Amino acid sequence: MNVNPSNLIYHDLVGLPAKVEFSSDPTQIGLEGMVVDETKNMLVLFTSRGCKKVSKRNSLFTFYIPQPVSVDGTKIAYHPAERLKRIQRRKK
Repeated sequence: MNVNPSNLIYHDLVGLPAKVEFSSDPTQIGLEGMVVDETKNMLVLFTSRGCKKVSKRNSLFTFYIPQPVSVDGTKIAYHPAERLKRIQRRKK
């Protein structure tokens, strides 16, 4: 299945370019880079200043697939495998 704006939150985010549009930590706002790792609560972005960990909760991200798609971090605050299970439940 191709990644598109309607199903982005159910896919693996590693390898996608991303930008932090809003965060409860003001030092993270505006960080841009490639997603290189993902855990249940964090995204790791490879930026021009090295790898930066960003909390998924209390953050708003824009992913480029290639068009920009804004995603509330609480919608992706699960293990990547758990999000795959959610898409299967959605289809039933």
